[in-house]
Amino acid sequence: MKNVITKFGGSSLADAGQIKKAVDIVLSSEDRRYIVVSAFGKRNAEDEKMTDLFIDYYNTKDDIEKNEAIKNIIIDRYEEAVKELSIDYDVKSELEEIFSLSAKMNTVDYTASRGEYLSAKIISSYLKAEFLDMQKIIIFNDNKKLDYELTYKNIKEAIESIEERKGKIRIVMPGFYGSFRDGKIVTFSRGGSDITGSLIARALNSDIYENWTDVSGVMFVDPRIAKEAKPIEYITYSELRELSYMGASVLHEETVYPVSKVGIPIHIMNTNNPKDAGTMIVSSIPSIAKRKAVTGIAGKKGFSSILLQKALMNEEIGYLAKLLNIFDKEGISVEHCPTGIDTISIVLRSEFLDGKKEKIVDEIKKTLNPDILSIEEGISLIAVVGEGMSHHKELLMKIFEILAKENIQVKMIDQGSSGINVIIGISDNDFEKGLKALSLLQYEE
Repeated sequence: MKNVITKFGGSSLADAGQIKKAVDIVLSSEDRRYIVVSAFGKRNAEDEKMTDLFIDYYNTKDDIEKNEAIKNIIIDRYEEAVKELSIDYDVKSELEEIFSLSAKMNTVDYTASRGEYLSAKIISSYLKAEFLDMQKIIIFNDNKKLDYELTYKNIKEAIESIEERKGKIRIVMPGFYGSFRDGKIVTFSRGGSDITGSLIARALNSDIYENWTDVSGVMFVDPRIAKEAKPIEYITYSELRELSYMGASVLHEETVYPVSKVGIPIHIMNTNNPKDAGTMIVSSIPSIAKRKAVTGIAGKKGFSSILLQKALMNEEIGYLAKLLNIFDKEGISVEHCPTGIDTISIVLRSEFLDGKKEKIVDEIKKTLNPDILSIEEGISLIAVVGEGMSHHKELLMKIFEILAKENIQVKMIDQGSSGINVIIGISDNDFEKGLKALSLLQYEE
C-alpha cells in the first residue's frame, strides 16, 4: 500500500455535487487515507469563496445589517450542502458557536480559518472518517514563521496516535491554518491549504502528494489568455517555483519547499476529469519524458522601473549597496536590478511606491547624486522558464523575434544565474498580447 496525501482545493469542494466527486476519488483507492481540504470555493463566476464570506463577516461586524446578511448566506450554503449529502451534522449550531467565538476572539485569522475547518468536519462525516484539527499541530513562531521541525513532529505523532487507537482509517484534515504555541490560530497566506498538504506529506514521508483542482495540470501559459495552451507533463520543483512566483496560480509558491527537500513528487490532477494525466512535479525529469526547450511561461502586471545614470558610477565603491539600502529602510522588496557601467535599474512592484515615491526620489538624489533619475510605471514582467533552455542557444533570438513580430518593445531582460529562466519586461498594455505570442514556444523542441 502506498502512502498518499490527497488534497482537494476549493473548486473541488464548491458544493455537494463536487464533494461527492472528491469522495469518489478518495474511495477509488485504498492508498488515499490522508485527505486535506480547502474551504468551499466558487460554484460559478458570480459566487463567492467561503473564506471571502467569512472575512467579509468579520470585517462587517460594526454594520449589523450587512453582517447579518452575510451570516445568513454562510448558514444557508452549509445547510444546503449538509442536506444534499444526507449527513447527521448540526452545522447551524456549529456556525452559531463560530460566530459567537469570532466576536469574542476578534481576530480575522480565526474567522477566516473556519471555512477549512467546516469543510473537514463535513467531509469526514460524509466519508465516515476521522477528523484531525491542525490547530496546535502546525506551529508558528512569534514572528509568524513556520516551525517546520516541530510541525513535522506534531503531525507524525498525531496521526500515529489515531492509528494506534483506531487502525489504518481515513483521516480528514483542514488546510490553511495552524497556531502559535499558545494555541491562537494563525492562517497561511491565501492558497495556503496547498502548504498544509505538503507539510503532511513531508512529515509522513509520503510516496506522492496529490493535489486535486479544477484544471488538468499546470498549463504552459494561462489558458484564459492563450486558449491553445497545453498541460505540462513533467515540471521540476525549481521550474514550478519560478512560474508560481510570476503568477502561475495552480499551487501556492511555498508548497514545494517541504516536499522538494526529500523528493516527494506532487501530482496535479483534475477533480472533474480524474482520468486526465495531469502534471507531475518532480526533482528531476525522468528519461521517459520528452523535454521541451521551454517548460512554461507566466507573468504579472504592475511593476515600475527606477533608472539611475551617473558618469563613472562603476568607480564609486558601494554605490549599489547605498541604493539598495534606501529601499531596505522603506521595507521595499526589489524584484530585479539590471546594471550597466554607468546605469542601474531597480524593478519593483508599483504598489510599493504608493505614498513613498517622493521620499525615495529625494533620498536617492541626496545620497547618490545621479546625473539622471527617472521612473517608468506600467511595466509587466514575463518569465520564460525551462531547465532545457541552456541547451538552446538560439532561444533568446526566437523570443525577440516573436515579440518583434508583434511590435512589442522589450524594456528589460534579466537572465537568472541558474539558467532556467529569462525575465522580460514589456508594457502593461502589451502583456496579454506578449503572453499569447510567446505561447508558440510550447512547440519548440
